[in-house]
Amino acid sequence: MARGHLRVMLGAAPGVGKTYAMLEEGKRLKALGKDVVVAVVETHGRAATAAMLEGLEVVPRRAVEHRGVELTELDLDAVLARAPQLALVDELAHTNAPGLENAKRWEDVEVMLDAGIDVMSTVNIQHIESLNDVVEQITGVQQRETIPDAVLRRADQIEVVDLAPQALRDRLAEGVVYPAARVDAALSNYFRLGNLTALRELALLWLADEVDSALQRYRAEHGIAGKWEARERVVVALTGGPEGETLLRRGARIAARSAGGELLAVHVTSQDGLREATPGALAAQRALVEQLGGSYHQVVGSDIPRALVEFARGENATQLVIGVSRRSRLAALLTGPGIGSTVVRESGDIDVHIVTHSRAGGRFSLPRPRGGLTTRRKVYGFALALVGGPLLTLLLVTMRSDESMTADVLSYQLLVVIVALVGGIWPALFAALLSGLTLDYFFVAPLYTITIAEPLHLVALVLYLIIAALVSLVVDQAARRTRAAQRAAAEAELLATVAGGVIRGEDALQALVTRTREAFGLTGVRLLDGDEVVSTDGEPADSAHTQRIAVGDRGTLDRAARHLEAADHRVLAAIVAQIGAALEHRELAATASELGPLAEADRVRSALLAAVGHDLRRPLAAATAAVTTLRQRDLALSEADREALLETAEDSLAGLATLVTNLLDVSRVQAGVLGVSLAPTELDDIIPAALEELGLGPAKVELDLPEGLPPVLADGVLLQRVLVNLLGNALRFSPDGRPPVIAASEFGGTVQLRVVDHGPGIPGERREAVFLPFQRLGDTDNDTGIGLGLALSKGFAEGMGGTLEAEDTPGGGLTMVVSLPAATTATAATGAATEETP
Repeated sequence: MARGHLRVMLGAAPGVGKTYAMLEEGKRLKALGKDVVVAVVETHGRAATAAMLEGLEVVPRRAVEHRGVELTELDLDAVLARAPQLALVDELAHTNAPGLENAKRWEDVEVMLDAGIDVMSTVNIQHIESLNDVVEQITGVQQRETIPDAVLRRADQIEVVDLAPQALRDRLAEGVVYPAARVDAALSNYFRLGNLTALRELALLWLADEVDSALQRYRAEHGIAGKWEARERVVVALTGGPEGETLLRRGARIAARSAGGELLAVHVTSQDGLREATPGALAAQRALVEQLGGSYHQVVGSDIPRALVEFARGENATQLVIGVSRRSRLAALLTGPGIGSTVVRESGDIDVHIVTHSRAGGRFSLPRPRGGLTTRRKVYGFALALVGGPLLTLLLVTMRSDESMTADVLSYQLLVVIVALVGGIWPALFAALLSGLTLDYFFVAPLYTITIAEPLHLVALVLYLIIAALVSLVVDQAARRTRAAQRAAAEAELLATVAGGVIRGEDALQALVTRTREAFGLTGVRLLDGDEVVSTDGEPADSAHTQRIAVGDRGTLDRAARHLEAADHRVLAAIVAQIGAALEHRELAATASELGPLAEADRVRSALLAAVGHDLRRPLAAATAAVTTLRQRDLALSEADREALLETAEDSLAGLATLVTNLLDVSRVQAGVLGVSLAPTELDDIIPAALEELGLGPAKVELDLPEGLPPVLADGVLLQRVLVNLLGNALRFSPDGRPPVIAASEFGGTVQLRVVDHGPGIPGERREAVFLPFQRLGDTDNDTGIGLGLALSKGFAEGMGGTLEAEDTPGGGLTMVVSLPAATTATAATGAATEETP
């Protein structure tokens, strides 16, 4: 019997519509004449999903008793006896109740497939075994139900049922996914926008990798060697040199330009393992590859260019990134074309990026302001004269005749001109003198003697030397001007760089110090502001070999002592001036950052004085008036009037005491000296105390507190103050008939206490402002305090190691969420769990 086919609907999270899509496809196939049955489907109370079952045959479930509770599971025997063409099996990763033949539902599916039954199933990305730890890092929830990757990879067809994260949150808020009582906690915990976005990306990337593996298998089976640009694959060649980080970052940027781009780094070692490399640098670059989201590979090959190209072709790479050669021109001339040239020639249809870097051809440095030609060129000139002269003489002697004299002289003249072009005036004069003597000895009668019989021969020799000197002088002057132009261009580039560094701000100092060391070829440079080391580059020498240069009023620049030319001192002075400007910019920025808190403190102080001037005066005036009236003996006050006056005085003084307490608490919070005593605290003790303090009965507040909620690590007095403040605000803005709700939930070791109202809410742009001192909604209501309640509540929550955040209430209103660490780990729930546990 042929094995059945497995088709899987893959989703990023519960509620995206996997089960609905499976049932919809089952109905479509049934309409086409296929025998379809529903083996097991979990509707989770969703009306739309339950409605899709109409018209489909449902195999009755099997009842299993576990610990006194009756559970219903997939009846494998009944499905096998029914033997449909297609069975719909929901939640592939589900754990069966103890006592059944198979522990997992995917094992039941394997039995169906072996029996020749096609199966369509569903699974969420969090249940794939290899992604379990990644999902836990994202969501903070450990998934206990997983499915081996191999089971899913054997599926004949995998489809992603996709839904935008915000659309899924909208479905949650509308009550489509979970009951209303679970919506708030779900939106704030597992179904946060960032969590859903990360899970969605994880699902899409996992499927993309599966498609890529299938593509590689197809190419291997059909012998396809050419690249298929299904997506960008960038291979970066690493040598172990210091340029590796530059190449990796460039490769990562290239890969990031296309969706799904992949970065691979490769290092080629010789077969004997003796090729030079820096293990420390390679280890650091390997760590950088992993940070950039790429993979590191190491291959063995004697021919580096061929090994690189073969690796790139094997990985179906579209781009190959290599560094420009660090060899000198002479080394390239002597050893032939480098790796870069060979890779470009053999790469074929793979694009090759040759990236320049700071190590190519040496570091950025100023040309030395010396003579027109370098010593190396002069040495080459003398060597050419010593080697070229004898070789030319040997050639001309073999061809000597009575008519060849003119050609012989011109040949030696050409040699002198070539030596002048290479080495300048002194090698050219040396070559002219040698060639003149050689002409006289080998080609001018009498032969083989240094004798000038004719005066015209002497004139010819002098003219010969003059021509050589003039040509050499022209070459030397051209070299001097070229070198001066290079020096000027290098100075202009250096000064432009340091000027731009000052404009860029706080990161400029390190760039300036690095440029200084490179420009003058120093071993180390260190910048100090007073006694503080601001920036350093290289390895500064000891004090005996260090020169100190003043920078501004307090700064100093320490550089390794090396002789500098006059032109170097001029450029160095310009750089020091720019460094001084950067230090001044740094000091001004530091001063500005210090003024910010002062300005904020001044604003708070002004608001405090305004609040004291108004809000303190009002209860004082009321209490004073009441007491003054009571003390007047000539007034005939009834008992009711006296009671009213006493109540006014009492309320005013109580309000005054509360106001002063709040002001003192705000000052302690802002000064960072809030006294907090943390201990395990039960919410069941705090919430009733807060309700009693506000004088609220059961009809004024709705409670939604689950059983088994762990205690929180908090200061009971401060937590009660927080709850009183939040609940007071909620009561003030809640409409009639819709009392505020106090709800709690536990998630990932954190307990969240939520105070929910259905009032006007707060616009998103005002969310942060409401937690500042002396802020009221609209800043116009003078009868509701001075705006310290939320500021105090946030300070208290953060002082206890928690947070206070404002969120929208589904359907309108404001929800204040207090998050505090749980004092104990919640006991894991017993029994079989489902994919909907988040």
